[in-house]
Parts: sequence; C-alpha cells; structure tokens
Amino acid sequence: MTGTKARLLTVLLLWSWAGMVAGGCAADQGAEVPIGDAVLAKAFEDRASDLQVEDQGTVVRILKDDTEGGRHQRFVVRLASGQTLLIAHNIDVAPRVEGLRRGDSVAFRGVYEWSDEGGTIHWTHHDPDGRHAAGWIRYDGRTYR
Repeated sequence: MTGTKARLLTVLLLWSWAGMVAGGCAADQGAEVPIGDAVLAKAFEDRASDLQVEDQGTVVRILKDDTEGGRHQRFVVRLASGQTLLIAHNIDVAPRVEGLRRGDSVAFRGVYEWSDEGGTIHWTHHDPDGRHAAGWIRYDGRTYR
C-alpha cells in the first residue's frame, strides 16, 4: 500500500472511530477521543458537527467575550495543518483562561461544530448536569474545565 493510500485509510478509520465515540453522553466520558488535525480536516471537509475531538493549536486572534446567553471567552487557534478554529469556552461554567495571548499554544478537548471558517469548538468544560462528556483547555501548565 502506498504512503498516500495508507494515510487516507488511517484518516477514514479515525473518522469512523470518531463517529462511534462522539455521542457526548456521560457514559462516554471515559471513552477515547479522536485526536489530531486529520480528524478535524475530515470533519471540516464533510461539514460534520457534534464530534468530540482533541487537538492543539496556536492562538492567532483573541475576540471579545460573547455575552449573549451563557458567557463565552472566544479566541481563534490555527492548527499545524493551517485550519483555523474558533474556541468558545463557557466562562459561566469554567474559569476564564487567564493571560492568553496571540502566539500562545493551547491544547483543547471539546465538541466540533462545522462552519465555513474552519469550525467551532465548544463544550471545553465539565457539564454541571453530568450528561455530556467533559472537555477542557490546557494552557501554561493549567487545565481549565
């Protein structure tokens, strides 16, 4: 099998596996979560949503907090692949990521929702009701959940 075919098969297997663990209920909290740029690239290509993922990126833009409904700290990260993602971190449920600046590296686990600009990651926190898989943001040696 050529390198290209092997990579494509790996991405397809990851994508299939991601669909099995992306249910988002409390029972899934211990389940493995698909990791990496390939999973997010496939999600973007397929316009997928409601997919629990994990990856890391570099902060390229800090946005004003969204104060409509639940308050969300918002920032944009660029993955190693070049894809950008909006991170919408609920600061009514989890602590604000303090000291975040452009150029900083962050890791995240949350739920991917498709958008034409690359996608949005939300549920980067625990679920106070215990019905949804927990997410997090790791920055500067601290985990925000």
